[in-house]
Amino acid sequence: MAKTIISTPKAPAAIGTYSQAVKVGDTVYLSGQIGLDPSNMQMVEGIDAQIERVFENLKAVAEAAGGSLSDVVKLNVFLTDLGNFAKVNEAMARYFSEPFPARAAIGVAALPRGALVEADGVMAL
Repeated sequence: MAKTIISTPKAPAAIGTYSQAVKVGDTVYLSGQIGLDPSNMQMVEGIDAQIERVFENLKAVAEAAGGSLSDVVKLNVFLTDLGNFAKVNEAMARYFSEPFPARAAIGVAALPRGALVEADGVMAL
């Protein structure tokens, strides 16, 4: 099957050797998003703002791929402090509706650019 590269200026440009998303058939693989503001490529301040920005970035890429966050079937969330997991749940309640995607939450030592949270996902169109 052919791969289609998904890109949008409404999410941060890739800061490495990857695409914002790759579509294969009806499946879209969303690359990890951190709290970068796409307008200036600067990290937003604080965990709450970063969580919101991560989901806004994922939403923008999902829409560029022809879907929405409601099409996400698997989500991975990486946190430098698992104590912030409840805040991720609160944000997810605003960005996702039932049935919620499958999810993993992973505590990590560090993330790119000093981010406090990152999320990636898989979307089925």
